[in-house]
Amino acid sequence: MNIIVYTKTGCPWCKGVLDLLNGRKIPYEERNVLIDPVYMDELIKKSAQTKTPTLDIDGAIIADSDKEQVEAYLKEKGVIPKE
Repeated sequence: MNIIVYTKTGCPWCKGVLDLLNGRKIPYEERNVLIDPVYMDELIKKSAQTKTPTLDIDGAIIADSDKEQVEAYLKEKGVIPKE
């Protein structure tokens, strides 16, 4: 599974998503859109917006999300076991 997380420095929702992924030892690539304008362009092309966190999970875009939304998606896909 390939996960790209588009983030912004200081975003509390981004931190929540990253904490979830790190806590579950799920590999991902973080792309901070405030540091690299190429990442902002990618974010806009993929999601038609600039809000973060936005995830690209194997081509599925989860835009302007939070920890709970990402966790539910990963459970649905079997990446995280349903409790």
